[in-house]
Amino acid sequence: MSVRRQRLPEWLLAATIVAALGFSAAAADSASPQFYTNQSFVEDAVAAPSLPITNPMAMFSYVLSNLPERVKVYPTENYYYFSFTHDHVRYAGNIRLDVVDRDQGKVNFAYYVDLAEWKDQDPISYILLDQRNGVKVEKLEPLVYRISYGTRSVVFELNDLSKVKPPPSVLGADETYIGPVFDESAMRFFLIFNRKLKLFHYVLDETIAIADQLIPIPGSERILIGKRTGFAYYRDDKIERKILIGVFEGNSRVNNYYDGPFDQLPDNFIEGETLREAILAVDPSLTGKIDRYGISPGGQDRYLIAPYRHYRSDDDLIAFERCATSKRVPTARYYECFVYDDDSGMQRAEIPPPKPKSRARPKTSHKHL
Repeated sequence: MSVRRQRLPEWLLAATIVAALGFSAAAADSASPQFYTNQSFVEDAVAAPSLPITNPMAMFSYVLSNLPERVKVYPTENYYYFSFTHDHVRYAGNIRLDVVDRDQGKVNFAYYVDLAEWKDQDPISYILLDQRNGVKVEKLEPLVYRISYGTRSVVFELNDLSKVKPPPSVLGADETYIGPVFDESAMRFFLIFNRKLKLFHYVLDETIAIADQLIPIPGSERILIGKRTGFAYYRDDKIERKILIGVFEGNSRVNNYYDGPFDQLPDNFIEGETLREAILAVDPSLTGKIDRYGISPGGQDRYLIAPYRHYRSDDDLIAFERCATSKRVPTARYYECFVYDDDSGMQRAEIPPPKPKSRARPKTSHKHL
């Protein structure tokens, strides 16, 4: 099945800041965790600072002036997220040094009223900035850039995961490593492609201490859910690793930090044609229609890599174990159990094969799953 994600809105809506529990560089560098109070939350909501909210350039100046002289960009699609309050309403946004155009001196800037399930999406302010807007983007060294506007300059250090590789024991014989993923949730994954079955997995990177606590769901020792992120994993029966199988649907609906790693592909670390070749193996119809990052001409769409399920309860996840332990699923199709097909509402391994076509009938196109 060929699935794409809308790339430009994804730039704008990639994530919202979690009001009280955001991950920050300061928290990572501090010996003790940051401390939050309801008092500061209330006072921020009650205050009514006057911001030039309809003027993107003035807002860019405001954001840049409130950053320290050097910041760390953790997510691997190179978003630096922020939030602020205007007229009692919380806004979220991002500055993005996109791998496609940052070396041409361009930077993406977006902000919007924070998303919530109970209301419609508000209008979004987005602008692509470069020297024509008085914004200078300089490459200081690999993965380090300086952005300047007016008298203010900030150095953005992108996350260097170039030496991150999965241990050989984590990869199956038919699998190719695409690259490291650092999600805005602070979770790290290995993006892996199964050449034989033509499918992707996000495998939890356990070469470092994981930033979560994983708890088995009732009735299963194989299915684990993160207490902080809500990410669900299946403990592989064949290889010692954990495959991402679920993201909580509510987080996906509001595009917050826990909406899943689909929007944090390993852009800075994709070698040659590795990703494009994997995508074309899944969907040959995209030949000539995507670049090596899986992006369509004009940058509007990007191939969606989200094999996991958007779940509402533990019951939605039990199907993964049922499939993985089913005698009806051939051993060769075991890893298809961890790819959820939205169209059928089933694990890919359990989708009945297409019926043979009569030779008397004309050939018709079909979906690539």
